[in-house]
Amino acid sequence: MRFHLTSEQIAIQDAVRGTLRECWGMEQLHALAESDADFDPACWAALMALGVGGLALPEADGGAGLGLLEAALVCEIAGEAAAPGPLIGQILAAIAVSASGNAQTRALLPAIAAGERIVALALDHDLVPCARAADLFLTDDDAGGLRLVEAGEGVGIEPQRSTDRSRPVSRVQFRTAGAHPLFAAGDPMVQRLRDAALVLIAADALGGAQHCTDLSVDYAKTREQFGQPIGRFQGLKHQLAHMTLDVEPARALLWYAAYAWDAGLPDASHAAAVAKAHLCDVYTRSARAAVAAHGGIGYTWEYGLNYWFRRALHDGAWLGSPPLHRARAAELAGW
Repeated sequence: MRFHLTSEQIAIQDAVRGTLRECWGMEQLHALAESDADFDPACWAALMALGVGGLALPEADGGAGLGLLEAALVCEIAGEAAAPGPLIGQILAAIAVSASGNAQTRALLPAIAAGERIVALALDHDLVPCARAADLFLTDDDAGGLRLVEAGEGVGIEPQRSTDRSRPVSRVQFRTAGAHPLFAAGDPMVQRLRDAALVLIAADALGGAQHCTDLSVDYAKTREQFGQPIGRFQGLKHQLAHMTLDVEPARALLWYAAYAWDAGLPDASHAAAVAKAHLCDVYTRSARAAVAAHGGIGYTWEYGLNYWFRRALHDGAWLGSPPLHRARAAELAGW
């Protein structure tokens, strides 16, 4: 039994982190937030060049032959950097198309895995990140199945001024658009893909919470008051310790939820619901605590901590709030 990541998994995270460090920083975040765009082509191309779009695909389909756990590790680093783009939708769409028996739909797989055709996640017809940049939408049909919908005249897109400024959202209406069916209502893959979405959102939340904690610790080491670093003050020491104790144990929830999904364990849906609920709460608490730990500078637009706080709120609401998923987890556990 392993309790830590393998060297290969660590290398995946290091590669993604290094790539984002080169192409995505505070300057780019400010530029995106202050523009009318909902997508950054340069950042997207850099990530897709690493092969993350096909990371969870079988080797027979041109993928890396890895699983949802490795995809979650990538989404964790994306959350750490507050990276833009519909990464979660792209990964899920590749998994869905690979598992589909529809030959016409499977013909889209190479372009999806390479990131050449951008897929936005639009389950439950919720607010959709990066909708204006999308070529395809992974969404439900009227009967409760799943489909890929082509962007175009039959898709209505209305940009919204939303909380999350790193992944701008739009309201999307599917009218007479062309659709590629994936799975009918009642197919087990429908629920599996929804569970996978929850796990990847939880991974984004973990990365964001870890970033808020690390940023606060680094700031406490360098910011001085009364002739010494503020990290020496007992009150702030306790606050930073609480942040760490909140984030680090939650990591195991994510790893287990992704492992349970990959292994097809009976409690995979329960683990996904618990991970989504808890990690999103941890992210919100960590972002709030980080702002407090930074004092006045934490509230400023220029410093940028607000991007992670905003993203935390979006992750919490996306595909269901923490209370909703706790209730679902209790029901699945037979409580």
